[in-house]
Amino acid sequence: MSRFRRLSHSIYECKYHIVFCPKYRYRILKSEIGEYVVQQIYGLCSAKDKVEVLELNVQPDHVHLIVSIPPKYAVSKFMGYLKGKLAIRLFNRYESLGRKYWGRHLWSRGYCVSTIGLDEERIRKYVKWQEKKEKKAEATQKRLFD
Repeated sequence: MSRFRRLSHSIYECKYHIVFCPKYRYRILKSEIGEYVVQQIYGLCSAKDKVEVLELNVQPDHVHLIVSIPPKYAVSKFMGYLKGKLAIRLFNRYESLGRKYWGRHLWSRGYCVSTIGLDEERIRKYVKWQEKKEKKAEATQKRLFD
């Protein structure tokens, strides 16, 4: 159970692999800007309750992020928050980006997200096992009261 996290009314393991890119796939996330992006992603994620960065890789033209997000946050809302705050901070710190990204639209509109966790086959086996266990318990219960 140690890999599961707790909220007041639930336990969860919600891990996501997220990839997002600067608009036009410009290679701007290198050297100092890339380091700043890493620092800011860690800071922005820690500002959200129970959000944890598990792995982060900033390439010159895209970001790979493996993050644990509690079920109280929608991934789409979290990404809106992350990309929005990150863009504002980058434009404020690096004015040269404003010339390349007129209109102050830094990130591509979409992103790629994939869940990470128990594999599908393992979950299917567990669900079938639960069904068999429940039927067996019902049969035992029925025998006791007959």
